[in-house]
Amino acid sequence: MDLLISLGRTLGFSLTSGVNLYATVAVLGLASRFQWVTLPPQYQIFNNDWVIGGAITLYLIEFVADKIPWVDSMWDSVHTVIRPLGGAAVAIATLGDASPGFQALAGIAGGVIAAGSHLTKASARVAVNASPEPFSNWALSFFEDTFVLGLGLLALKYPVAAFVVTIVILVAIVLALRWIIRMLRGIMRKPAMDAP
Repeated sequence: MDLLISLGRTLGFSLTSGVNLYATVAVLGLASRFQWVTLPPQYQIFNNDWVIGGAITLYLIEFVADKIPWVDSMWDSVHTVIRPLGGAAVAIATLGDASPGFQALAGIAGGVIAAGSHLTKASARVAVNASPEPFSNWALSFFEDTFVLGLGLLALKYPVAAFVVTIVILVAIVLALRWIIRMLRGIMRKPAMDAP
């Protein structure tokens, strides 16, 4: 059961890091600071004034940038490296005392999960930005914020449930990516077939 609790938090926070790294770190810092739940000692790394203040400040900047069409896509492109690296760092930090090999495995898994959720978010944003009205962009942005907060709090309070939710979301991301790749291959083959 301890392994499921650890995995639920580690994988859940890796997933949310790919959507909004700064909100994830802020939630971890505030949860450690105000002891919302009893957390293992390794979570104290987030209980630092600079970490909490920096995460909240960057979250507020991202909150505004995410509401402006095309600015959000530029912000996402800058974070294509930052979010996966952050997801890896969060995974290693929340893992706690483990062998170097297991820490490396957790870092790789955290980075891959964060990259998957980041690419899904960034792709959805590009698609939504194609619509002329800003309301769908705002709705998606508020959904992302709610998702990060919701899964983060679930991972803190009910990590086993967060583990299940994270696995379901990861399966959905993989299936969506397979569908997108098949669709793109079909589009790329069509001009070649139409050529005389």
